[in-house]
Amino acid sequence: MTDAKCWKVHAQYHRWHVDPGVDWIEANTTTAHLDWDLPLSQVAVVLLDVWDRHYLQDTHARSEKIIQQNLLPLVKACRGAGIQLVHAPSPEQAEGHPNWLQLEGWDKQTWPDEASWPPAEFRRRQGEFAAYALPQEPRDAEREGIRAKKGLHPDVQPLGDEPVIATGEELHQWCKQEGVMTLIYAGFNTNACILHRDYGTLDMSRRGYDIVLVRDCTTGMESSETHAELWQTRGAVKILEMFGKYSVTSDELIAGLPAG
Repeated sequence: MTDAKCWKVHAQYHRWHVDPGVDWIEANTTTAHLDWDLPLSQVAVVLLDVWDRHYLQDTHARSEKIIQQNLLPLVKACRGAGIQLVHAPSPEQAEGHPNWLQLEGWDKQTWPDEASWPPAEFRRRQGEFAAYALPQEPRDAEREGIRAKKGLHPDVQPLGDEPVIATGEELHQWCKQEGVMTLIYAGFNTNACILHRDYGTLDMSRRGYDIVLVRDCTTGMESSETHAELWQTRGAVKILEMFGKYSVTSDELIAGLPAG
């Protein structure tokens, strides 16, 4: 596809296939790339859950470093090239923002309490099912206090009429209105909201959009077993690459923007 204004995207994916004569085993599968020319009018960058704080101190430190070193240059370059930016900071943050969109036909997707199955007490882990709930932790109140104070990162605020969305349905309605078919994601956390928000990569892929994650503009929440090598982050990126989605670096995206 040709267009006067196209974004050259070097989209990385996992190639499950091997060349003829090569043993078809996991160890011989590797990454591959597609080179796209994306019309600017058909692509948007989704800034997902780019918050100003996190209760995990090392997660917060990694996120802040990524924001300053990688995400801000990408955001600046995209704005300069006229790329559409969408801010998806969580329903609580979006609903209080002046740029929050409530497009005609949008609807919050919630699970109604009156659903007959599973029973409401089971879904809430109450009553006879209370033993299935996660235990209360001594620092729960502290964690919830930090989460309650979170806001959009001060350096990644919406400018002008850049939209703020609260749900996947709202993002879908906006994309339909704008003619957007490819969503490029940056933000946090890779193994949580990037994957599992209803405006995140998996649900929007199910709706039919091409999904590209900027792999150096995200980090996950790691554990004692994974934090040294960031295996949660790397695994989440690989899950996307393995199953029909793509990744790219911020430098590649900036280099692929049209001149002038």
